[in-house]
Amino acid sequence: MLKLIDLSHTVVDGQVTYPGIPAPIICDFLSREASAGHYAPGVSFCINQIDMPANTGTYIDSPFHRYADGMDLAEMPLESVTQLGAVVCRVVNNGRAIDVKAFENIDVSQKAVLVETGWSKHWGTEQYFNNHPYLTQEAAQYLKDNGALLVGIDSLNIDDTRDLERPVHSILLGANIPIVEHLCGLAVLPDSGFIFNAAPVKVHKFGSFPVRAYAVVETDIEHRQ
Repeated sequence: MLKLIDLSHTVVDGQVTYPGIPAPIICDFLSREASAGHYAPGVSFCINQIDMPANTGTYIDSPFHRYADGMDLAEMPLESVTQLGAVVCRVVNNGRAIDVKAFENIDVSQKAVLVETGWSKHWGTEQYFNNHPYLTQEAAQYLKDNGALLVGIDSLNIDDTRDLERPVHSILLGANIPIVEHLCGLAVLPDSGFIFNAAPVKVHKFGSFPVRAYAVVETDIEHRQ
């Protein structure tokens, strides 16, 4: 049997994802009450409207996010963001900088590599924005050189936000390796042997967009019983 595990934060009206980036505004374009006069008695619809930056909630970065000539969301093949064999790198309470050593004993080749730091527990609080875990430049280069297909993290940013060169984004996106930030729920995943999906909306000339990231895990029926 297969189990689906949601790895995404819920997008909520007014909730800030990243300092300095506006929160989403969620409202009705056409309310149920306003629509009722257009249809038969008892029939109504709600057409919602959302005004939000692309970097809201759990989102994916395409190469276009970093590079003007990189693939945008519409150009990324589905094969690069869905049905990916995946592994989890667990570095909970190992400090801020996640270096090469965290990945050396993991087979990252042709895998989505999801980095569990435990930082998602701070989502929705002021602490989430400060002193978050991140990957080092050397770790990003290692993942690129060893064939990672996608890299995700359950933290504010995959880069150290104090480093304005953003080396991790530059290395990974420069190699057409998508990045997913603000994941959650990684603790319940197995270390390996599952499938990861994080498809964004197909938007032309967009670099980032929220995703409903999820894992497909094969469960052991006998063990569960």
